Amino acid sequence: MGRLLPAVVFLLLIVHISGCAVSNNPQRTILRQLQKGIIKDDTSFVYQLPYEKNTVHLLVQGYFSHFGHKERAALDFKMKRGTIVCAARDGIVVRVKQDGNKGGWNKKYRPFGNVIVIQHSDSSRAGYWHLQYNSAMVKVGDSVKAGQPIALSGKTGYTLFPHLHFIAWRFNKNGQWQQVGTRFKTSNGIRYLKPIKRYRNG
Repeated sequence: MGRLLPAVVFLLLIVHISGCAVSNNPQRTILRQLQKGIIKDDTSFVYQLPYEKNTVHLLVQGYFSHFGHKERAALDFKMKRGTIVCAARDGIVVRVKQDGNKGGWNKKYRPFGNVIVIQHSDSSRAGYWHLQYNSAMVKVGDSVKAGQPIALSGKTGYTLFPHLHFIAWRFNKNGQWQQVGTRFKTSNGIRYLKPIKRYRNG
C-alpha cells in the first residue's frame, strides 16, 4: 500500500470529521442515493475502471467529497507514478497535455497538470488528470478502445500525492457542460464507487 496511504487516509478522515462545508449541488444527493442503492440506475453507460485488468486500486476520494471535491463529481484513484492509465470507454482523443513537469500541494502548480480528454459517441467526455510528464500514448484525433493504455499516472499539477483524477461530463439541457457520476464494472459487479474502498478491474 505504501507508507503514504495511512497518512492520506488519516488526512481525509480528519477533514471529514471537522465538518467542513459540502456542496449543495443536487447531484450530490442523487449520487449518495445511487451509491447506497436507495435509488437504482440501469440505463446509464457502464464505464470500465481506468486501469489494467486484474489490478486493484484504492479510491481515496469520491464524488463531492469534503477534501478536494466539494464541487466536483470526480474520483481520485491512488496510483504510484508510472502506473498504466487506461481509457474507461471507447472514444476519440480531443485533448492531450503532457509537458507539465511539476506538482505539489500549492495552487501555483495547477498549470502543470497533465491531462488527456476523450470524447465518447454520445458527446460526453472523460478527463484523466495528473499524468506523468511526457507519458501520453495517444494523440489528438486518435480513436481509442475501453481498456487501451493511454498514459502513465503521475503527480503533476495541484496535487498532494500521486493519483489519477477522473471526471466525466456532458451537456445539460441548457447546453452547458455538467460533471456527471458514472457506474463502473468491477470484479464484484456494476456499481457507483465509494471512497476508501479498493476496486479490482476484471
